[in-house]
Amino acid sequence: MSDTPRPRSGWRRFLGWLIVVLMAVWGGLRWFGIDPLTLLPATLTGKINAQEQGDKTADAGKEGRGLKEGKGDKGGKEGAWGKGGGKPVPVLTSIIAPGPIRLRIEALGTVIPAQLVLVRTRVDGQLMQVAFREGDTVQAGQLLAQVDPRPFEIQLAQARGQLDRDQALLENARRDASRYHTLLRQDAISRQQADTQESLVRQYQGAVLVDRALVDNAALQLSYTRITAPMTGVAGLRQVDAGNMIRQSDPGGLVSLAQTRPIQALFTIPEEALARLRTYWRPGKELIVELYDRERKRLLATGKLLTLDNQIDTTTGTVKLKAQFDNTDDALFPNQFVNVTVILAELPAVLLVPSAALQRGGKGLYVYVVQADQTVIARPVVIGATQGEVSQVESGLQAGDKVVIDGIDKLQDGTKVEEMTRDRPGRGGKTPETGQPQPRDETKKPETAQQRPEGEKTGERDAKPPRPGGPWKRMRVMCRCGR
Repeated sequence: MSDTPRPRSGWRRFLGWLIVVLMAVWGGLRWFGIDPLTLLPATLTGKINAQEQGDKTADAGKEGRGLKEGKGDKGGKEGAWGKGGGKPVPVLTSIIAPGPIRLRIEALGTVIPAQLVLVRTRVDGQLMQVAFREGDTVQAGQLLAQVDPRPFEIQLAQARGQLDRDQALLENARRDASRYHTLLRQDAISRQQADTQESLVRQYQGAVLVDRALVDNAALQLSYTRITAPMTGVAGLRQVDAGNMIRQSDPGGLVSLAQTRPIQALFTIPEEALARLRTYWRPGKELIVELYDRERKRLLATGKLLTLDNQIDTTTGTVKLKAQFDNTDDALFPNQFVNVTVILAELPAVLLVPSAALQRGGKGLYVYVVQADQTVIARPVVIGATQGEVSQVESGLQAGDKVVIDGIDKLQDGTKVEEMTRDRPGRGGKTPETGQPQPRDETKKPETAQQRPEGEKTGERDAKPPRPGGPWKRMRVMCRCGR
């Protein structure tokens, strides 16, 4: 066999095609968002990372010389937004001004009927008739149902017959007693016979009284066969239908009646708020109570505070209160969940600060106040009542002070700020108060290089920094490692 070496032209052609195939595979993986290095063995990946580490170290040294003095991200942010001659922080401000506010206590409550009655039958028997419609308002004394009256009519007739019999016996005994008294005056009979006849008269008198009571009782039982409404209210669902036997021992009764005009609300407040409530709730003064729906968006009714419990519940540390409402529009319904607001007083003119400006620190509440030189300073404040998005300022601020309500996360004492308005978008195309993207103005033309401010040319503001190494450099490293 000949030992002649293979021509090098074939080896070069094979190597060229291999590089083309590798580049095609690399580009395909990158096109689908896959990093080819994650598919390599751990040893080969370590060599490539070691090769790139030197280039990244050199690039980091160049970038570090362009940063402001500081440590890590905090130093970079201070150089851009912090004290000194950096860019002013865009913030949204509000001016402290006097306004009205309500002193109130908020609680959770349940609507209850002013009166709730479970109507039961007072005699046992067959239910012959139901004379009401479920859900209707019934008046006091109105017929609700009729129980079979025939057994009770018979009992009444028996009682009346017994009464007539005993009354006849009484009349006869009285006539005999009159005769005996005449004979006694004539000494025709002994006094013992006359006294015996008087006792018999009194016996018949007692029997007549018993008979009359039996008649009245039978008449009363007969009247109970007519079940009437004890009060005016809304009828619930009936528990027994006509034709069934109804008894006094039935647990559900016949129907329930609820008085909804007026109606009441039962709620609880913490025991810490009781002293504050009693300060404003004096004899002769009524406190207004407002009821809101579950989301506190719609006012349901306005009424007055009625009463409070005589003791604090030791298990929950709360005290129960009851308020009353006219409910002429039937907006309130029994067992409805409501949000309760007890209005203690209305202050017509007090200093108000937006609640968004309040910050809590180690020493309590504070706000950032914008000074005349457009720098901010943290100032402690004392807050009183809170209503919605505003709070009462008891001390720490004066009328006319400007406080920051948005953009507070980048602030510290001495930070220079730029005041923004609500209709002016902040940096990044977002409104300061919501942080949502600002709608794009289609009529606005793109900026040209001449229109942009100095230092914000296209190459400086829009161009992305080149990725260290790049795909060609990674390919060369792979080839060197493969060798």
